[in-house]
Amino acid sequence: MNRTRIISAVLLIALGAGAGFFVARSISPQTATQDDKDILYWVAPMNANFRKDKPGKSPMGMDLIPVYKNAADGSIDGQPALQFNPSVINNIGVRTARVQRGALHRVTDAVGFIESNDDLTSVLHVRSEGWIEHLFFKTEGEFVNKGDVLFQFYSPVIANAKTEYVQALRIGRSNLLAAANERLLSLGMDQDQIDALRKTGKPKRLVDVRALQDGVILDLNVREGAYVQPGMTVLRLADLNSIWVQVEVFEDQANWVENGQRVIMHLPFIPGRIWEGAVDYVYPTVDVKSRTVRVRLKFDNTDQVLKPGMYAEISIYGKELKDALSIPREALIRAGKSERAILALGEGRFRPAQIVSGMEVGDRVEILSGLNEGEEIVISSQFLIDSEASLVGSLLRMDGREGSAPTAGAANASLTEMSGKARPAEIQGQGIVNTTMPNMSMINITHEPIESLNWPVMTMDFMTSKSIDLSKLEKGAAIRFTLMPDDSGSYMITAISLRDAEGGQ
Repeated sequence: MNRTRIISAVLLIALGAGAGFFVARSISPQTATQDDKDILYWVAPMNANFRKDKPGKSPMGMDLIPVYKNAADGSIDGQPALQFNPSVINNIGVRTARVQRGALHRVTDAVGFIESNDDLTSVLHVRSEGWIEHLFFKTEGEFVNKGDVLFQFYSPVIANAKTEYVQALRIGRSNLLAAANERLLSLGMDQDQIDALRKTGKPKRLVDVRALQDGVILDLNVREGAYVQPGMTVLRLADLNSIWVQVEVFEDQANWVENGQRVIMHLPFIPGRIWEGAVDYVYPTVDVKSRTVRVRLKFDNTDQVLKPGMYAEISIYGKELKDALSIPREALIRAGKSERAILALGEGRFRPAQIVSGMEVGDRVEILSGLNEGEEIVISSQFLIDSEASLVGSLLRMDGREGSAPTAGAANASLTEMSGKARPAEIQGQGIVNTTMPNMSMINITHEPIESLNWPVMTMDFMTSKSIDLSKLEKGAAIRFTLMPDDSGSYMITAISLRDAEGGQ
């Protein structure tokens, strides 16, 4: 590790120690005249992990600070709680909110792209080969009305069919005339054009092709003089008074979305305006790459502001929970598989509450169990309070009485076990090697949780025994290691072995 990394590690340790000092100093006695029997333990001002069961000096020569019984057992109705000075509560900016009961909508947020409504779109093809001689609409985006002549083209096949129709008309044989009429219809002429030919008896060389609906020209694939044939898309018309929006939702949200649900849409480049629509169709398959489900939405667009290809932000409102208990999202503390919130009990007292959360809607979270309506919970600085509660909880677990309030005697007994002969001699852990510094007998490890120390997954520097040859360890090696506490409250690695080769150091 270079000089910069060593300095960074020292700064991180110092910041952690400062945070520990801050929490330790925040806890105070309920009165100024408490007896020594109300003291749980003594903690170093600059290292909250350094604890003793009697007064003394910290490794830095500072007087240890007492942590009193009421700091971990400011009991209310027989339930344990933590207590802090009002001035400290003000300084760290503790804010609270009430647990509320009311209506919640399951909201699915997504992004999507606007496209034309296929139900209001028509594609124009020709049914025989020919050449476009006159093109009356030459630009994509032009609006046309139903019945407008889009272009005229010459087709030798249609010209011959017209001649046959006129001959059948002159002969006067109804069966031949009906067959000729049917052939012109199959080649794309409409009945009005055929009736006009019947009246005049003179076939025109060019055929008029008209719009079948009102709409905007979206695709124009020809120009005057172009050769066209069956199967070629000449142009596409779309009525944009109604549009679709295609969005994708994650597969775990797909069951939340149903046809007919209300949808709110806004465009980032048109702030302040929202559009209301509905879910039109939920596609039945999942994209195997993105693990998403396509959902089609429908919106009115009579003012033609929404254009195909635009990007949109979408909120789909699912079923309403009419009587749901909820808290602000920021009050929820998640740690692994457990969830909790910090109850504010008044008079500077706080207590963690194990909860089970439900769906998240905007900035609120549904609570299925663990809280009651009207209770006050902490929504800022709750992690500092939860950290101290976790330390006290560790004492309870070591004392074998988890779930009950700790007493001064029990806490001191537990601490005596940790600091005296009954203290665990060795602590086992495992992790991955990041860097080694053989000349300094130091190693940096990302270790897995160590339950006996209440340590989560962390990346840490450790001093090692002189007998350990760190030069044989490579970056990324999976190891097991043994920790031993020293007099300063720190931990040193006394043994290392490879996980795939037990016994080697």
